[in-house]
Amino acid sequence: MAFCGSMISQAPNYSFSPRRHWAPVRVVRTFRISCVDTEAVPSSGAGGVRYQQPKETQMVVSITGATGFIGRRLVQKLAEEDHEVRILTRSKSNARLLFPVEKFPTITIAEEFEWKKCIEGSNAVVNLAGMPISTRWTSEVKKEIKDSRVRVTSKVVDLINSASEDSRPSVLISATAVGFYGTSETKVFNEESPSGNDYLSEVCREWEARAGKVDKGVRVALIRIGVVLGKEGGALAKMIPFFMMFAGGPLGTGKQWFSWIHLDDIVNLILEALKNPSYKGVINGTAPNPVRLSEMCEQLGEVTGRPSWLPVPDFALKAMLGEGSIIVLEGQKVLPLKAKELGFSFKYPYIRDALRAIMSS
Repeated sequence: MAFCGSMISQAPNYSFSPRRHWAPVRVVRTFRISCVDTEAVPSSGAGGVRYQQPKETQMVVSITGATGFIGRRLVQKLAEEDHEVRILTRSKSNARLLFPVEKFPTITIAEEFEWKKCIEGSNAVVNLAGMPISTRWTSEVKKEIKDSRVRVTSKVVDLINSASEDSRPSVLISATAVGFYGTSETKVFNEESPSGNDYLSEVCREWEARAGKVDKGVRVALIRIGVVLGKEGGALAKMIPFFMMFAGGPLGTGKQWFSWIHLDDIVNLILEALKNPSYKGVINGTAPNPVRLSEMCEQLGEVTGRPSWLPVPDFALKAMLGEGSIIVLEGQKVLPLKAKELGFSFKYPYIRDALRAIMSS
């Protein structure tokens, strides 16, 4: 019998069989399990001791930002695969609305004072917390955008580091963003590219630095996420209604690069990073074929059966979003070299296929 990344205590026990005698039975108590082999393990039943095949993998994963766009789908996928999920939140009631007990009976929802206990019993932590940035930036909002990421990341890292060695999670997957690279219409960025010098670059640098303070024995993957496409949230959910009303079109010049990824692919990338020890360091969470924003809007118009002819001018976006308009008026061409080197298979490598799948779902 072999267990990976597990702490196991074994003690003799006795069970009463139908033949009316006491038989010694080995009982295995597992406190943390990341994987088990295919060897059978004992269990008690009506006929005494019988053997059943264990599940190939079993993880206990604590997640911050689980109520967000990516987090919701990640929780669903983990639950479908029978992994144990612990949602670390500031509002248990809000989380329960998204994850009702009748649909998610095995999920644990924990408020901040309970995070320590949840993290100590986990194999892995996924850190997705952060205030949305697609809003008008005031000085107060900019402070909250940074603080919401840095504060939660610092808390998670401190809780991991303070856990005893035998109960400490072995993996930390921490989200960051392609905003790390700054913006450009001509440069191509990969994981080795330097950071930019604007506000979002600064946020990402500090965000990643805090994650990097985790104990050296913990494997860390920093996933720099691009624009995530899906129907239930993110930028696309805000664009679709305009296209359906025949009011869709390029934002700004349309020449800016759009580094995107389908929601299913970013969730699968996180899942792979949880399971595969080769996934560590910085990994770009973007599709392998970024496009100009004008092409993205043209493809969206085609799959919705609506024209993409009414551009939204720069001044209108600046009036609505102020400094925050930088996230749509400027862009960057980001390539996922590390994910490709690791052999990750993108379900949706091309924008047209991704949009068709989203609109037909």
